[in-house]
Amino acid sequence: MIQQRNNIRLFEGVDRVAILLYLLLVLAGLTCVASAGYEDSIEGFFNLRQNHVKQALWACAAFVVGLFILLLDSRYYHMYAYYAYFGALLFTAGTIIAPEAIAPITKGAKAWYEIGPVRIQPAEFAKIATALAVARMMSNYSFNIHKTNDLWRVAMIILLPFAIILLQNDTGSGVVLCSFIFVLYREGLNKWLCIPLIMVATLFIFSFLFTPLVLLIVLVLIFTISNAMMMGGEWRRHLIFTAGIALSALVLYALSAIFWGGALSGYEALVITVIGGVIIAGIYAIRKHITAIFLTLALFIGSMIFVPAADMIFESVLQPHQKERILSFLGIINDPAGIDFNVNQSKIAIGSGGLFGKGFMQGTQSKYFVPEKHTDFIFCTAGEEWGFVGSMVVLALLCAMILRLMKMGERQQEPFSRIYCYSVAAIFLFHVMVNLGMTVGLMPVMGIPLPFMSYGGSSMIAFTILLFIAIRLDASPSKGMDALR
Repeated sequence: MIQQRNNIRLFEGVDRVAILLYLLLVLAGLTCVASAGYEDSIEGFFNLRQNHVKQALWACAAFVVGLFILLLDSRYYHMYAYYAYFGALLFTAGTIIAPEAIAPITKGAKAWYEIGPVRIQPAEFAKIATALAVARMMSNYSFNIHKTNDLWRVAMIILLPFAIILLQNDTGSGVVLCSFIFVLYREGLNKWLCIPLIMVATLFIFSFLFTPLVLLIVLVLIFTISNAMMMGGEWRRHLIFTAGIALSALVLYALSAIFWGGALSGYEALVITVIGGVIIAGIYAIRKHITAIFLTLALFIGSMIFVPAADMIFESVLQPHQKERILSFLGIINDPAGIDFNVNQSKIAIGSGGLFGKGFMQGTQSKYFVPEKHTDFIFCTAGEEWGFVGSMVVLALLCAMILRLMKMGERQQEPFSRIYCYSVAAIFLFHVMVNLGMTVGLMPVMGIPLPFMSYGGSSMIAFTILLFIAIRLDASPSKGMDALR
């Protein structure tokens, strides 16, 4: 009788708003899958071979798993976080060495286990384990995000599953782990550490679009902004300083072109320019005793080293279809009947929905012309059949879920629950941004599902587990670490 009362109390404090948002998103997803994935060749709307029926079964199974999570003591998620993490690493890496009869190659990726009619994508569950392990590591009493060793430990927790997923050739799922940068920033990561990431991303994209001289100008602008912000925001002084550096660099660039003519490549001339600019800036910094300039100079030099590395990464690491998607996104290639077909048809489907849409099961563009219409491009079905208004409702539900998770994180009394809630919010945010972005052509196609809406049993169960663990931790804010002391 006492045990029964304890179990009943475990349901106290459950965030009913989060549960309601979850149910509404799952219902919206089932409706879209039923419309987009309905097979006319299969007799019966409720036939078990229909995609929406299978998705409904997965949704029911996921909800049962969620209820089981609510019954577990919240202390378990902290106690067994590392065990779950290493188990997930082994489970994910197993697809690489498993025979193709168990782990077949699908669309160039060896990222699924296939046992009879059931397919499992371990990378989806690796996100859960990584979120738990990051929360466990960062909630230790001795952890300090400003210590390099502690930061490296967290980075390794994130990079290990990322590397394994890349070895599976499932780049889209691996990139999702980059969302943990939001969690680190929330927990006090030095904002200046984000500057190298900005430089790397900027150079990687711009190296396909612009000449070395334009890249130099872009770097000078970034250098100016970061240098002024690091040194107290004395904008006028640092604009003059950086303008002098830029002018000196351009003079050196012109001189290298005059003396060596066409003997130097654009990148070699750029290296000479950068070396000269760095020497001038270094002399100025030494004379004025401004040590902060050396940090921005280091970032500047590191960014220039990355320029030739970007070509190597593009040619050696990315798969052919990934290269085509990036080049298509940047507008370098135009292939309406090939690599651009999915996105073009998706945009046509969304645009054809108008204000209020065509109605349930009335969509033609998304049903007959959009590939992956019930998985990665599920949102175009909502756009065509529910119109702008329906699409905004779906987007509002997704945003409300993310904001609810952030609110749950802010009201936690101990760091483990807070960090985990923010990790889930970051993962959801990344999925929503990338999926909707690629659906409307604002981002390259990566094959990332829309939470609770895209067809797939692994993603449905994984997203449910992510959410319900956060709900369980939120329902017992006084437990967790306090109970372990």
